[in-house]
Amino acid sequence: MPRIRRRLLLIAPVAGIAALGGCAVTVPVEVAPNATEPVCASVVLAIPDSLGDGLPQRDTTAQATTAWGDPAAPVVLRCGVEPLGPTTEHCQTVETPGGTSVDWVVVEGDDGWTFTTYGREPAVELHVPAEVAAERSTAFVDQLGPAVALTEQVRSCI
Repeated sequence: MPRIRRRLLLIAPVAGIAALGGCAVTVPVEVAPNATEPVCASVVLAIPDSLGDGLPQRDTTAQATTAWGDPAAPVVLRCGVEPLGPTTEHCQTVETPGGTSVDWVVVEGDDGWTFTTYGREPAVELHVPAEVAAERSTAFVDQLGPAVALTEQVRSCI
């Protein structure tokens, strides 16, 4: 067998293994009840590619969603969740880099923090796993403001 042909036979399997190793992991996410709202597509398209060092954007399995970071403990955004009614939970107004403000109801759970827009339709939810919150600030929420501000504001925290 000629020398070049033997090299090609050896390279092909190695290239196939390398290609498989480079496949991106898709994050499984439950679709929100109102994910088909047209503005949700605009929101997801306007989301940043990264939420900072170590939190690159990931593909997801559901419409109107996106994720960032480690696929084993991803930060997950879902557009089209049920809008919140009056609540006694902590409501925080976050100024975006562009000057628009977005109100978020912030709830800490055993598995991390959940931020849900308040007074916006459709509502947007961001879940930050405990593992991520333990390692970094959740100040990256302000980076979502320009995209989330595409939803209609119908009321505010205060």
